[in-house]
Amino acid sequence: MDAAFSRAPDHSADIELQADFAKYLCVLTSGYLESALCALLLGYAQARCAPEVASFIEKQLGPWTNPKAEKIIDLFGAFSQSWRDNLTAYLVDQRKDSVNSLVALRHKIAHGESVGTSLSQIRSHYRTVNEVIEHIAGLVDP
Repeated sequence: MDAAFSRAPDHSADIELQADFAKYLCVLTSGYLESALCALLLGYAQARCAPEVASFIEKQLGPWTNPKAEKIIDLFGAFSQSWRDNLTAYLVDQRKDSVNSLVALRHKIAHGESVGTSLSQIRSHYRTVNEVIEHIAGLVDP
């Protein structure tokens, strides 16, 4: 992901090129959040559960998409009330808005709708996504 962001055009590049790259990075960043959260839970299950239970969890995570803040809280909260409480307190204000905006933008982009976003906004969402993933990794594997 960092490499993709490093290849993004700078602010002096053509506006349309910047907009296209912002859309591309938005989709990648949203997918990264989704994949990372599923990987954290699957790793947790594989380390602590019988293989059959881990396999079940893996299959249940397969269709999990669009990781808005509430969906993240619900998913991790299904494993632990303390995780739910922690994430309910953590995913507020700017973090919640950033995660939800990123997923909403990705949805619009994927469905061909017009979006108004910039590389700087997507970079900001990416920083937030990394913070959220690190926080959740600390919950799952303290």
